[in-house]
Amino acid sequence: MADKNKNPMREIFVGKVVMNIGVGEAGEKLAKADRVLQRLTNGRKIVQTISKTTNKDLGIREGMPIGVKITLRGKEAEEMIRRALWVRNNRLPSYCFDRSGNFSFGIPDYTSFEGQKYDPAIGIFGLDINVVLERKGYRVSRRKIARGRIASHHRVTPKEAREFAKGKFNLEVIG
Repeated sequence: MADKNKNPMREIFVGKVVMNIGVGEAGEKLAKADRVLQRLTNGRKIVQTISKTTNKDLGIREGMPIGVKITLRGKEAEEMIRRALWVRNNRLPSYCFDRSGNFSFGIPDYTSFEGQKYDPAIGIFGLDINVVLERKGYRVSRRKIARGRIASHHRVTPKEAREFAKGKFNLEVIG
């Protein structure tokens, strides 16, 4: 921000963070995964993910709840990223970044988060964390009225995403 000529539309920010636990079945296991996400997000509302297809080998029917997720935005999202990266020792491999500049990683056990203790009634659950990075003006591609396209030079590249994560979250990218 020190440079007066820097274009504010080129600034990168965290659009959202989606935390997901896939359990593959409804019932008690799904309720336990719901409790895990509520613990991690201080009681925020959790959404169930629904199966879109039927897979007889896995015992999944179309329309069956198979997981839970939550979307965080703003300061809550940035704080969750810091907490999750702390679990990963602020290190991620370069393959965690996709072509759109977003990055995703997994946490093998929710008890690795600071302040979380093992609860025998819940068990052990891992979760996936997806971070979406955007620039201002990206809403043009999602809005309903007067939808437009985003130019390729306005999209976040993987290199820019890595640099943003290094500066903002003190992330070390391996490989």
